[in-house]
Amino acid sequence: MKFLFLSFFFISTSLFSQNESFKIKSGDWTANLSLNEDDKVPFKFSVEKKKNSYQFTIYNAEEKIVLKDVEFANDSVSATFSEYNSKLIFKITPTELIGSWVNMSKKNARIPFTASYGYTSRFEKKSTEKPLNVDGKWKVFFNPNSKSEFIAMGYFHQKDETVTGTFLTETGDFRFLEGNQFGKELMLSCFDGSHAYLFKATIENDSIFGRFLSGKTYEGNWKGKKDDAFELSDPYSLTKITNHLPIQFAAKQLDGTNFIFPNENYFNKVTIIQIMGTWCPNCLDETRFYKELYEKYHNKGLEIIAIGFEAGENFVLNAAKLEKFKTKNRVDFTFLLGGNSTKKAASDLFPMVDGIKSFPTSFYIGKDGTIQKIYTGFNGPGTGIYYEKYVEETYKLIEGMLK
Repeated sequence: MKFLFLSFFFISTSLFSQNESFKIKSGDWTANLSLNEDDKVPFKFSVEKKKNSYQFTIYNAEEKIVLKDVEFANDSVSATFSEYNSKLIFKITPTELIGSWVNMSKKNARIPFTASYGYTSRFEKKSTEKPLNVDGKWKVFFNPNSKSEFIAMGYFHQKDETVTGTFLTETGDFRFLEGNQFGKELMLSCFDGSHAYLFKATIENDSIFGRFLSGKTYEGNWKGKKDDAFELSDPYSLTKITNHLPIQFAAKQLDGTNFIFPNENYFNKVTIIQIMGTWCPNCLDETRFYKELYEKYHNKGLEIIAIGFEAGENFVLNAAKLEKFKTKNRVDFTFLLGGNSTKKAASDLFPMVDGIKSFPTSFYIGKDGTIQKIYTGFNGPGTGIYYEKYVEETYKLIEGMLK
């Protein structure tokens, strides 16, 4: 799937007749999440009034996100992201919307939210200088010269002063980024209900130096250099097999019963084991692709097992998250609960590899029950041609394994 299409915000006409304060002007709006006094994550959304409802659509480059689950209390509106455990809560004033983005997955972390009517560009233009061009690939280091340094590829598309693209890393991508390039300044943002990303940078010749903020709790530096020949490491090379015997593991099904692999349902089958979590946007993108893969090849012998690692130790709550995720995305393959959302928990379940380095990670199991390949991370639809290449190669891989 090239784009995300969720749905958003339906309100009955009877509600509007009872309370005029719930009327929201149709058209485009500019919203901001305030990370601190100086740094805001801007994003665009549109409001369309239909016969008996309003529809809100959030935009991040080619991505479109909508929310259906809406509740009203007095003069406040609560709109829940269907894919993640978060919501927008706001009041409607004559001139703007004022409230918070609340992320329940992070102990009800709150970030102030405001929105004003009208939209011109994602970021405010503060320079009259001619824009530079960042189109193409950049070799990037996040947190350079530190213990937490990691490498990435900046992959951008520029049209006039508008920039879209993403950062690909060896564990996943930063999804759909959108922003502007004014003078020597590059600014990009993304808000998808799970993350609020902000990138600010200064361009100097063929180099770039910037800051990266994720929500209110993370800030780091990054630097890059234009390099159209740069490529990241092969995702199949990052996680190593330490035991080439047939894979075995035990986990819980969502109804609480035990699941042991292998079992008779998977004998002489090609099986993908997906290590994931409902809190992980890259896992969501991968699950949507695996849904297509399963529908195409299940009747030819493909099985997929998604093993979720969720926050906390409450089995009932975590199983419910996975069941909701499965139902929402209309996925037919098997979901299990593996443990809490740590790489250690995932690594402990699979001692036959040298550690789980990323959510998601996928094991490709041959008909003989042994791991044939391990794919670490997931760079999804926001990466454009890289995602398209991955899809094509994965189809070929599965077809070859099924023969």
